[in-house]
Amino acid sequence: MIIRIPWLLLLATVFIMTISGNPLFLQQSGRNIKPVIRWRPPMDTWNWTETPRNDEPFFIPSNFTHKLPPSANETELIAHMAALKRNYSRLLWDSDKSSNLPLFVDKALKLLNLKQVYYEVEHSVMSKVSCTACKAGAGLLQHYMRLGKSKEEINKMIYQFCVSLNIQSARVCEGITRLFGSEVVYVLKRITIGPNEICSFVIGDACGDVYNPYHEWEVAFPPVPKPQAKALEPPIEKAPTFKVLQISDTHFDPYYAEGANAECNEPLCCRASNGPALTPGGGAGRWGDYRKCDTPKRTIDHMLKNIADTHTDIDYILWTGDLPPHDVWNQTKEENLKVLQETVAQMSDMFPGVPIFPALGNHESSPVNSFPPPYISSPESNIAWLYNELDAQWRRWLPAGVSHTVRRGAFYSVLVRPGFRIISLNMNYCNNKNWWLLLNSTDPATELQWLIYELQSAEFSGEKVHIIGHIPPGHSDCLKVWSRNYYAIVNRYEATITAQFFGHTHYDEFEVFYDPNDLGRATSIAYVGPSVSPYYDLNLGYRIYYVDGDHDATTRLVVDHETWIMNLKEANLFGYPIWYKLYSARSAYMMPSLRPQDWDAFIDDMTSKEDVFNLYHKHYWKNSPRRGTCDGECRKRLICDARSGRSHDRRALCVHIEARIDGAAPAPQTWRAWLYNGLSVS
Repeated sequence: MIIRIPWLLLLATVFIMTISGNPLFLQQSGRNIKPVIRWRPPMDTWNWTETPRNDEPFFIPSNFTHKLPPSANETELIAHMAALKRNYSRLLWDSDKSSNLPLFVDKALKLLNLKQVYYEVEHSVMSKVSCTACKAGAGLLQHYMRLGKSKEEINKMIYQFCVSLNIQSARVCEGITRLFGSEVVYVLKRITIGPNEICSFVIGDACGDVYNPYHEWEVAFPPVPKPQAKALEPPIEKAPTFKVLQISDTHFDPYYAEGANAECNEPLCCRASNGPALTPGGGAGRWGDYRKCDTPKRTIDHMLKNIADTHTDIDYILWTGDLPPHDVWNQTKEENLKVLQETVAQMSDMFPGVPIFPALGNHESSPVNSFPPPYISSPESNIAWLYNELDAQWRRWLPAGVSHTVRRGAFYSVLVRPGFRIISLNMNYCNNKNWWLLLNSTDPATELQWLIYELQSAEFSGEKVHIIGHIPPGHSDCLKVWSRNYYAIVNRYEATITAQFFGHTHYDEFEVFYDPNDLGRATSIAYVGPSVSPYYDLNLGYRIYYVDGDHDATTRLVVDHETWIMNLKEANLFGYPIWYKLYSARSAYMMPSLRPQDWDAFIDDMTSKEDVFNLYHKHYWKNSPRRGTCDGECRKRLICDARSGRSHDRRALCVHIEARIDGAAPAPQTWRAWLYNGLSVS
């Protein structure tokens, strides 16, 4: 999950400096104004075709016989048994909103206390307010650079305003300024674009689609015609399968302290440094907390042991990133590497002999979201400190031949079985909070061109491919130009790519891809796995997939998937966590199979049937008792997210869905709902 607070603090602080009387506009004159440094990144001469390609099957199956979850047709037969086994207390706590105040009052207070910009940037739901703050902040920073202010002077000024205006605590202001100030100054000194282009790049649609020639590019496809698209048949029933575990966004917090203040005024709470609880019920729970708190070690240990004991027949594991906690103002390279080393050792110990295929999250770097491309070679700025350690740690699971691409850009390709390949992408090169990309966003580390080479080779060899990564390509945190190119790649190789797996959002969701020339024809599906971390208001979860296995007619499609969760409220109340299966996709959503067209039909069902959407909404939140209700705007957003494999393009992908939902008759509104909606608008 992206913590967006660092850039928020820098830009929001300088925004308030602007409205406090400091000059903003860049058209200034004077002898002290320095010109912008004219800088262009060096040419990238890496030849991906000369990189050794892994062509030996890496994974030897354990010949497990997996029992699939019941299909939709079998569901009614076991419904009575499932009801008998259901935990009564779970039904009780699911309806309870766990607040000392009435839910309406509690939400109203939260709305009144939240800074709108802070909320929008943190949740990637932007409006003109965030855009204005971004433009003002970026403009003022560039103005001070033109005046010749040093980075020390700029950092000091940002810190003083951050503290005096109580934007965050003094230590958060100091840490953010120290970690991010120098990087932002370095980048802004070397670009020639202005605030409009910067904020359109960072924020996206809410800041308009500003044309920027430095950030418009297209990948090159080989002169090989796309194979004729064929109707995708469902996997054969009762054929062999692989059982696959996905773990994502663990956010292990080594400083989590039971009973510590969980209601602090910082981006991460529940730590000894936050002091004791100030109110009854304000202390961190033993197994975690719904408030802004990450995962204690005991909870991760319990989860991994439960998985190892419950799912003894796992064939391989997808590990989709985000290991460190959300204390982004207080991190060091050394500490993040320690978290990486400890969690890798923990996974190896708990799953000996099980192949693990990792992907890099946006939190592994320090500062967070900072992933300079290979042309940034200065020792204080380049990312070799992380990629070299990833190579050393991942080598216990991956073949030696992938070392070159891991060290270059933290991506790799592995032939898992004959005819079946896994490609892991570094999605931080599409991260619009990675400010290094403002220098040049053109296919950073040549990753997408390398991906085309791998997919074309796979097509020639008759291989099917699964792609894994962290940030979903359709999420608003993914750069529009990068996402557009990736979407084109998925469309070209739709017959080769049979599934995609991501994390980052912390929710339980999916993204469907469509033919750009026929937005009614679904071509691919991306599964977005739930987070282990409860950050925030969430239960903890993981995914189990059943993938079409080794047989002559294999499709390598996902046959079914299950989400398993831990009810955090019950765990803290009763003193012991219980992990249970929340749902399996085919059974819960009455789907015949999980092909892209089946997911597209499910989106249609959610659009027209409120009860179907409500079930999805419950699973999206991992059955959290704090999930609240989802009004029409919320419903449109979640359904559009599911239809958006391409970021920042809702006008093309979602307009008909929004029209259908808007066309439904509105439900009668209570006076409480009317007042709450009024507060929301204001």
